[in-house]
Amino acid sequence: MDVRPADILVMKKPHPCGSQTMYVIRAGMDFKLRCTGCGREFMVPRNKIERRIKQIRREAPES
Repeated sequence: MDVRPADILVMKKPHPCGSQTMYVIRAGMDFKLRCTGCGREFMVPRNKIERRIKQIRREAPES
């Protein structure tokens, strides 16, 4: 799955604060994500996140 920094991930299950969207800070073997609802930052292994992604929102590159 092609997930890059600055993508917004829409997850299948919400964060405990109620928000379903996460901002990708770092991508690699682990993802560093920021909840867009409460602002909490956390690290999660790639295999856990890839199973829980519903949609990837990406800004269109400016040409």
